[in-house]
Amino acid sequence: MADGFGARGAPLSSAAVGAIAALDAPVPAGELLNALADAVHRAGAVVADDLAAHPADGCTGTTLTALVLSGSRLGLVHVGDARVYLLRGGALFRITHDHTVVQGMIAEGRLTEEEARSHPQRALLVRALHGRAVDPDLALHDALPGDRYLLATDGLHAVVPEDAIRDALVGAPDPGEATGRLVDLVTGGGAPDNVVCVVADVVAAA
Repeated sequence: MADGFGARGAPLSSAAVGAIAALDAPVPAGELLNALADAVHRAGAVVADDLAAHPADGCTGTTLTALVLSGSRLGLVHVGDARVYLLRGGALFRITHDHTVVQGMIAEGRLTEEEARSHPQRALLVRALHGRAVDPDLALHDALPGDRYLLATDGLHAVVPEDAIRDALVGAPDPGEATGRLVDLVTGGGAPDNVVCVVADVVAAA
């Protein structure tokens, strides 16, 4: 998923997703991280070209976060402040790191998670696709039957605490219902930002 910002955020986010969608063809697990890095490089080049073609629109860009399955492994690529959560055995784990100013302050012990929710710089990114070179976070994860993954833009975690996210994922029998419950939680929290949620279950091969 991608979450564009600025005057041309929508076309840039679409272009970034398109670069990852090119990996729909099977990629061997041993080559997956290199393939994801190449896809981010292509997406970054598209963003740079677009910004050069529309200089009057001001600074803009997009985040990019995706999972790609190869056999029993999942390749993760992440740039920005969308999040990926893993629900495994009833426990919820966040497997991405927010590329934001406030996340750096949390890591340094200068802010708590609760304080970060209302910090005036909570949406200020330190890493995104914005026309310059960027190093994405890349990782491989085991895909185990019974796992449930959630990819969500910052519109979710800005208003919904992680315990409520976990409860929604645990209580929904299928990914579609889980997505609906999460969106309802955002709406109930005032929906201060747009939100995109994707829930996917790992199932055993037939």
